[in-house]
Amino acid sequence: MFDRLRGELIDIIEWIDDTNHTLVWRFPRFQNEIKNGAQLIVRPGQMAVLVSSGQIADTYGPGHYELTTQNMPVMSTLRGWKYGFESPFKAEVYFVSTRQVTDLKWGTPNPVMMRDPEFGPIRIRAFGTYALQAVDPKALLTEIVGTDGDFQTDEITGLIRSMITNAFSQTVADLQIAALDLATKYDQIGQAIRKRLIEQIDDEYGLDCPQLVVVNISLPEAVEKALDTKTSMGVIGDMNRFQQYQMGNAMTAAADNPGGGGAAEGLGLGLGMAMAGRMMPGGFGGPGAAPAAGSGGSAPPPPPPAWHVAVAGQTKGPFAMSQLAGGVASGEVDRDTLVWTAGMDGWQPAGTVSALAGLFAAQSSPPPPPPPPSE
Repeated sequence: MFDRLRGELIDIIEWIDDTNHTLVWRFPRFQNEIKNGAQLIVRPGQMAVLVSSGQIADTYGPGHYELTTQNMPVMSTLRGWKYGFESPFKAEVYFVSTRQVTDLKWGTPNPVMMRDPEFGPIRIRAFGTYALQAVDPKALLTEIVGTDGDFQTDEITGLIRSMITNAFSQTVADLQIAALDLATKYDQIGQAIRKRLIEQIDDEYGLDCPQLVVVNISLPEAVEKALDTKTSMGVIGDMNRFQQYQMGNAMTAAADNPGGGGAAEGLGLGLGMAMAGRMMPGGFGGPGAAPAAGSGGSAPPPPPPAWHVAVAGQTKGPFAMSQLAGGVASGEVDRDTLVWTAGMDGWQPAGTVSALAGLFAAQSSPPPPPPPPSE
């Protein structure tokens, strides 16, 4: 009863927005019967839309207005006795926020495919922020809001994010920017996406996108690791010197940990053979290496066989004969060590391979000494 009695009074229609994400708000009026002569106050950052008898009658910018409707206080209610004392002349006021709604976020829910001139087809992800602003209250009310009395940005951000993702895919395809140069083109990409988005939402939905920022565009984790590896190799420079440095450190660590067990023994075998190959004549690239083809003289002999060694269940190698000799001399390769090279049916103990018999000849145990002569 109190709402009905209050509804017969002249309204003061205003909206004080205490939220950050409300786009449209309808003035609450009993039975939507705004009376003739109602006072409308529109503040900066707002616009008001008067809907009378189901149609948009007028829009109002910031200011103070007196509304003209067909609802006269008390009289309209009395004349509506045949409608249950309810006036058939409905009038509502919708307030539309025209300030920017900032800090809205967007991102690609799934990776976007692009063709890179260096890496080929790769997938990328992107995310950023954007802002929305209502510029045409009539279009917004007609196409999106309808009769919703409290329309929040959350109700449209899902659609906007889908449009941004689509615009991002088209922009990356059109600009054809290399993957390694994307970080330097964030501004250009953001402006291109914003332009495509505005073309879809300005006339149709009455919205504008004042700003759109690309915060990050990322490559797949595997590609990033490959780039890190390539960068590290570029920083290292001379790989041979780096390998020598690494082997020296590893040998020092193995010497400091003599009880390292099988893992340390396998490490020592690999390092010992590698060092033997570098220091002994005839090793890979050593002073006694055969002359390269085309350097003069007779044609070089075919390359020696490459040997593989099984250590702690893992395959090491390939090693040259000189490297195996270094392993035998250091005690890391014995007669029971399994070896294999091209042409062998399978792994065999090194002591049973005829090609390696010479490596163990010096290690043969001498026969027992003869008994002393009898007196």
